[in-house]
Amino acid sequence: MNDVLAEVRTLLPGFRERAAATEDARRIPEESIAELRDAGVFRMLQPHRYGGLEEHPTAFYEVVRAISGACGSTGWVASVMGVHPWQLALFPEAAQEDVWGDDPDALLASSYAPVGRLTEVDGGYRLSGRWSFSSGCDHASWLLLGALVTGPTGSPVDFITTVVRRTEAEIVDVWDTIGLRGTGSNDLIVRDAFLPSYRVLRNFEHSQLRGPGQQVNTGPLYRMPFGAVFTSTVTAPILGAVQGCLDDYVATMIDRHRLSLGGGRFVEDPFAHVALARAASEIDASVLQMDRNINELHAAAEAGREIPMELRLRARRDQVRGTERALTAIDMLFKTAGGNSLRSDNPIGRAWRDAHAGSVHVANDIERTLALYGKGSFGIPVEDNLV
Repeated sequence: MNDVLAEVRTLLPGFRERAAATEDARRIPEESIAELRDAGVFRMLQPHRYGGLEEHPTAFYEVVRAISGACGSTGWVASVMGVHPWQLALFPEAAQEDVWGDDPDALLASSYAPVGRLTEVDGGYRLSGRWSFSSGCDHASWLLLGALVTGPTGSPVDFITTVVRRTEAEIVDVWDTIGLRGTGSNDLIVRDAFLPSYRVLRNFEHSQLRGPGQQVNTGPLYRMPFGAVFTSTVTAPILGAVQGCLDDYVATMIDRHRLSLGGGRFVEDPFAHVALARAASEIDASVLQMDRNINELHAAAEAGREIPMELRLRARRDQVRGTERALTAIDMLFKTAGGNSLRSDNPIGRAWRDAHAGSVHVANDIERTLALYGKGSFGIPVEDNLV
C-alpha cells in the first residue's frame, strides 16, 4: 500500500486552493513544502540508511501525478526535488553524509546543463558558472549542478554532476513564465566555490549504471538507469496535470449549456463524448506503458540481471510518447472547454499552460529520443546520457 499517497490525498484540496497564489508568487508556498515533507514525499526515493523509504519508483510517480492534478507547479517541484535523493544516493558516502548527516530532511535543487567550469586543485575542484531552470531552489539546502572538467588547454575532458552548498550560490530571480509559474525555477550563480573531490559524480558512471554510493546503498532502486528514473520524473507531473484537467473538465462541463450551435446541454454533445474518451485513453496508455517499463527495469535490477539497452531505449521511447500523448489529450479538452478556459484563474487553462511548459524540458525532446530508439532497433550503437 502506498501510505504516502494516502497522506497526500488529504493535502490535495489545500494544494488546489493555493494554486492561483502559487502562480502569483512564482514559487511554492512554504506551507506546501512543509506538507510535502511531512507526508514523506521527499523521502520516497531516499535510502533507508538516512530514514528514507526506498519506495518503488512507480509509487513515487503515482504520488506526483496526484499532486500535479491539484497544482501542476507543486507537482513539478515535488517530482524534481523528490528524485534528487535517488541521485545523491549514487555519490560517494562522504557526499551523502555532508547533505544528510545532520539533516536527513535536507532538500536538493538542480540544474544539470554542463555550463559550470570545474578546475582541479589540491583536494578537489573550484567551480564557477551560471545555471538556469533550477526548480524549487529557494527551498533547497544543497544543489546538484552540471559542469565540465577542463584540461590544461581549456578544452572539456569530462562531464560531471556536482554537489554544492546552497549558501555558495546566488539565486537570480528571473522566473516569469506562462506555464509552471509557481515552480520558482530561477537562475543560480556560483563564483569560485571549492568542492572536495568526493562531491562530484561522472555522468559516464550514470550511463554505466554505476555510482560509488552503490557500495552502501545496495537496493535495486539504485541500480536503475538515470535516463529512465529522471526523465519519468519530468513526464509524471505533466500526466498528472492533464488527468487533473480531465477531472476538472468533467466537473465543470456537466452543467454547461451551449450558447450557440443550437444550444443544449454540453454533456449531450457526442463530439464532447469522443474528446473525453480519447483524452482519457491517451492518459491511461501513457501511465500503463511507463509503469510497465519501470517495473521491468526494477525487476531486472532486483534480480541482478544486466539491463538490456533495448529496454532502456523502450523506456525513453514511451516516456517521451507519454508527454506527447498528454499534450494531445489536453489540447482536445482545452479546445472543447470553451472561452472560460482562457481566464488565468481557470484550472483547465492553468493545466494546459503547465503541461505545455513542462513539455519543453530537455527530457522531452521527442523527435531526438524516438530517433535513438530507431537507431537501436537497427543495431546502430546508441550513446546518450539520458538513456
